[in-house]
Amino acid sequence: MKLLQVGLVILLVCVLSAGYFAYEKWTALTERHSLRQPSISIAIPRGATLEDALAILSSEGVLVDLLPLRVFLKLTHGEPVVQAGTYQFASPISPLGVIDVLKSGAMSERLTIVEGWTRFDIARAMKEVPALKLRSDTEALPLMNNRGLISDLDPYAKNLEGYLYPDTYFVVEKMTAREVVVGMVNRFKKIWDEHLSKAAQQKHVSMHEVVTVASIIETEAKLAQERPLVASVIYNRLKISMPLGVDSTLVYASKISGKWRNDGKVYKSDVERRSPYNTRLFKGLPPGPVGSPGLSSLLAAINPTPSTYLYYVRNPYRNDGAHTFYSSAAEFEKGVTILRNWEAKQVKPTKTH
Repeated sequence: MKLLQVGLVILLVCVLSAGYFAYEKWTALTERHSLRQPSISIAIPRGATLEDALAILSSEGVLVDLLPLRVFLKLTHGEPVVQAGTYQFASPISPLGVIDVLKSGAMSERLTIVEGWTRFDIARAMKEVPALKLRSDTEALPLMNNRGLISDLDPYAKNLEGYLYPDTYFVVEKMTAREVVVGMVNRFKKIWDEHLSKAAQQKHVSMHEVVTVASIIETEAKLAQERPLVASVIYNRLKISMPLGVDSTLVYASKISGKWRNDGKVYKSDVERRSPYNTRLFKGLPPGPVGSPGLSSLLAAINPTPSTYLYYVRNPYRNDGAHTFYSSAAEFEKGVTILRNWEAKQVKPTKTH
């Protein structure tokens, strides 16, 4: 009798152990984990077997533990036929989710955010991505007012302007607009942690100030090598309480008030608009960023080139967007005259008959 009881106990322990093992492995198959980016594009070469594909996905961090997945696929005969091509895996994702992507061959749609774009520009671009199923750009804009996504790092942020990092994102089927916005903010946080956080702490500058200055630099300087000089002009003007007078801030003021004509011109009404973003009327930095700066502008905002420059004017003899920098108003006026004279010569006279 005792032997029977012992046997039953052993059997029960084995059943429970097997059940726990099965539960643990099933959890490993269904639990989603974060990838190193909001979405990852991975190419599976021609002729690759399922095992080859799993190895590639494991090396890229899309799959963490291959054993439970291999066992599951063998037991269920659920091995997908792997086709050569590029697959997009959105973070977070589970091993079974990875298999679903391989089975469907679901390809993503690209969403490219350009340096200097405002949240209004980004909302328009998101509306053009069919997978997001947005009826208008105004559906995406409220998502960009969720300051809670960045308030842990920038308590002064009123919205996500400046924190929607310019990059190319991949939008897969069933991905929501909110997930895309969160992915942009997470991308910014990753860039900040890897390239900027330490330097900002050493220089005792806040994220809010860095991103605001960088957003202005982004709109003013086309050449990466000029950005630290543009940064120095901004900081030099701030030191002497001189208005920044940056047109991009006027444009932003008009955009948030719904008055921007979107024809590339700055009108008298833009210049006279009484907005804290109008850096011709008000001294100091605007209340926040006026667009999404890239890494080059962010680095320039933290590491400006030491100079005495207070002005810059487009160099008319170069077609790459270069500027000439000046320290005095007199030099600046001469530079403006040179530019105006050059522009006048480019206007061909109208023929009369």
